[in-house]
Order: sequence, then structure tokens, then C-alpha cells
Amino acid sequence: MNSSKPVIIHIDMDAFFASVEQQANPELRGKPVIVCGDSGDRGVVAAASYEARRFGVRSAMPIREAKRLCPRVILVKGRHSYYGEISKRLLELYRNYTPSVEPFSIDEAFLNVAGCERLYGSPENIAYMIKAKVKNCFGLTCSAGIAPNKFLAKMASNMNKPDGLTIIQSDNIKTTIWPLPIRRLYGVGEKTARVLKSLGINTIGEMAEMPIELFIEKLGETGRVLHNLACGIDNSPVDPNIWDIPKSIGHETTLREDSLNIDTILIHILSLSQQVGRRLRQQGLLGRTIMIKLRYSNFATLTRANTFPHFTCLDEDIYETAKNLFISAWDHLRKIRLIGVTVTNLSAKDDFMRQLALFEKDKRRERVTAAIDNLRNKFGENAVTRASLIKPGTKSKGGGVIES
Repeated sequence: MNSSKPVIIHIDMDAFFASVEQQANPELRGKPVIVCGDSGDRGVVAAASYEARRFGVRSAMPIREAKRLCPRVILVKGRHSYYGEISKRLLELYRNYTPSVEPFSIDEAFLNVAGCERLYGSPENIAYMIKAKVKNCFGLTCSAGIAPNKFLAKMASNMNKPDGLTIIQSDNIKTTIWPLPIRRLYGVGEKTARVLKSLGINTIGEMAEMPIELFIEKLGETGRVLHNLACGIDNSPVDPNIWDIPKSIGHETTLREDSLNIDTILIHILSLSQQVGRRLRQQGLLGRTIMIKLRYSNFATLTRANTFPHFTCLDEDIYETAKNLFISAWDHLRKIRLIGVTVTNLSAKDDFMRQLALFEKDKRRERVTAAIDNLRNKFGENAVTRASLIKPGTKSKGGGVIES
């Protein structure tokens, strides 16, 4: 690779949450492990060890389904603050090799190692050194992808997991990513894949060889970005400062009276979720982890969290997750004094790879959310909400609703 141009390494930890728990508890090693927010059947899988994945268990799968697929699976309650500390230490390790390190999520990072060859050798050698350090210092494995841009590096890191290293160069795109199913293209989810398959496109290469105008017509700006990616085009830089952003955005409220009324509590959760979503959008941020905080009348406090496989800033995603966390955590007998909703694991929305996380969302939801934001700008925070988020028999706090 020409060192005058960017040389990107993408580091992706292997089954990060589950692997951390297996490393911390030797009795879990070699066994199917699920990390989740709640050990009950109503939760979802935050991470699955490779032993569990062999049974078909995947992130975001309901716990009940995971246990059906793998009856002997071991459930472990997630420790997000602990994972966050390890993530910070991993970033410090990466910065020993280059100052140009961009965290992409709690378990992923991009490194621009162009110009580092004189100190550490080839990009491949640097990647092997990092992988060895991660294993020696943390007892964990990671997969690495090396390429001339971030998109190709991310595609490469996913090709030989776990503990793999893959190199994609500009002159071998046709042999490395073009034969892959279109669903493997980063940013293509189920809905977009159906649209593309209706056009007779089943592989990444078939998309790359079709005129870009076709995809712009069918998918709008999303089509343009995805076609460029299929062609291996990505000019986004590695930005070491992209995470100079808040660690979390949240709101909480103390109820006027301690309450057992679920409708009252859900209305507060809705209002808090909308406030958090609005602040995310105002600051151009997306988040992956939604956390709810409950304080009972005796001042005992608990928190529950769930991590998405994708980023979001939409009220509906935040509310539905917060609501489900509340329902699974509350024992229905203890009065609630305080409620809080927080989104963490934040990332900047202006990075195109994070924008792709929203491409599979219903575009109509995004347009409705933008319309609601405009109305709130004019008439106040509680002027309007979405009808689909309100239970029958309840009313929005301030005013009207938008059907959706």
C-alpha cells in the first residue's frame, strides 16, 4: 500500500461483552454465554459468545428465543460501566501505534497508520502487534481489517472472525467483496435488500456494475451512498476528535406523588424519551444504549439498560426500549418516586457510516419526527406527540397528536 495515502486498520473486538465475562470468570470459558440486561425471559440478547452463536443465537434476539435454540445457555447480566473502562484502555493501547484513532463504538475503532511504517513496520505487522497486545494484556481476541478506506477496512475485519486479519486493496475489490451477498454490504438491511433483489441484484458486484441513477431513483441519497460503497468508494477521514461529545444524554423527573399507576408512569417515560430524542437530534448525535432509572418511594434506585445493534435518535426507538426495560424491571408493588431515561454510547451523526445505521429505518418515521420537531420549535416542547406512542385512553401532556 502507498504510505502517502490513508492506510486504515479497523479493529473489531470478538463477541466483546461475552468475551469479557468469560475472561473474568474462567467457569464460563468454552460455554455458551449470553450477556443481557435482565436475566428474565422478557429481555433481549446484548451479546452472545461464539459457543452460543453456533446454535443460531444472535444480538437483539429475545432471550426466550435464545434459550429455545440453546437450552444450556448461561445468562449473565451486563456490566456496561466495566465494558466502558476496558474500551478506554483498548483505545489507549491503539494510540501507542498512531495518534489517529477514531472510536466507532464501544468495541470498534478505526486507525490511520499511514506514515507509521518506519516505527512499526507494515500495516499488516502493526495489526498483528495490536492483536498480540490485546490478547496478552486483556486475554481477549479481536479481528482486524486493513484497507485504503474505512468502509473497506470494516468489511475486511468481518470476513475472518474471530481472531482474523484480512487485507483488501483497491485492486482486489472485485475478488474480495463483489462476490458477497448484497446483504453483506454495510448499511443494507432487510428492507433495502428486498428492494435490491427486486431489481435482480443479489451480490455487491451486481450493484456496483449497475448505473448509479437506478439506485438514486429507487432509494434516494441512500442509493447513491450504497452504490459508492459497492464500488469501494469512501472518502470519510479517520477523525480522532469525533468523540469529543457528551458521554450520555438523559432526563429524569420526580413524580408529584409516588405512583403505582402504569399509565401515569408510561406517559412520563414517553415525555422523557421525546426530550432525550430531541436533544440528540439537536446536537447531531446518535446512540446505541438506552438506560432507564427507577427510584422507589423508599429511595432504593435501580437502573436497566439495553444496547441496540444500530444507532438511533428516534423517539419511538428510545421510548419502546425504555418502556420494555421498565415493564421488565418493575415489580408492580413498589411505588415509583423518580423516573429517568438516558441514551449512552453516543456517536456523531454526520459520519456517513453512522448515517447508514438509519437507512433501514422507516423513512416516514424520520419525516414525522422532523415535522414534530418543527412544531415543537414553534409551539413548545409538549405541543405535539405521535399517536402511535400513546396508549388508548391516555393523552399527551401538552396538546395535539400526529397520526403515524
